[in-house]
Amino acid sequence: MLILALILMLGIGMCGRAKRDALIVSPSMFATAAAPAGATKPDFDKEIKPIFQSRCMPCHFQDGKVYDKLPFDKPETITKLGTKLFTRIKDEKEQRLIREFLAQP
Repeated sequence: MLILALILMLGIGMCGRAKRDALIVSPSMFATAAAPAGATKPDFDKEIKPIFQSRCMPCHFQDGKVYDKLPFDKPETITKLGTKLFTRIKDEKEQRLIREFLAQP
C-alpha cells in the first residue's frame, strides 16, 4: 500500500489531470501503512492527551478561552479535527501517534 501511495504521489505513468489528482493523498493511507498489523490504538489519556496538554494549554483545557468550543481533553474533539491539528503539532513522532489514534476504530 505504501508503494501505491508513493506511485500516486509521484504521478508515475500518469499525465494531465489524472497526474494532478493523484497528488491528493489521504493522510489515513499513511497512518494505515505506519501502524503494524494488530497494533492497538494509542491510549487517549496516556499518549494523546499529554501532547495537547503540552502544546495547547491553557486555551483548550478546563477554564480556557476556547474550551467550550474546542475541548482538547475529549477524544471526540480530536477525532473531529483530525490532521487539521497538525498546524500546531509539528513533531513527527506526535503526528504519528495522532494518526494512529485517528486511523483505528
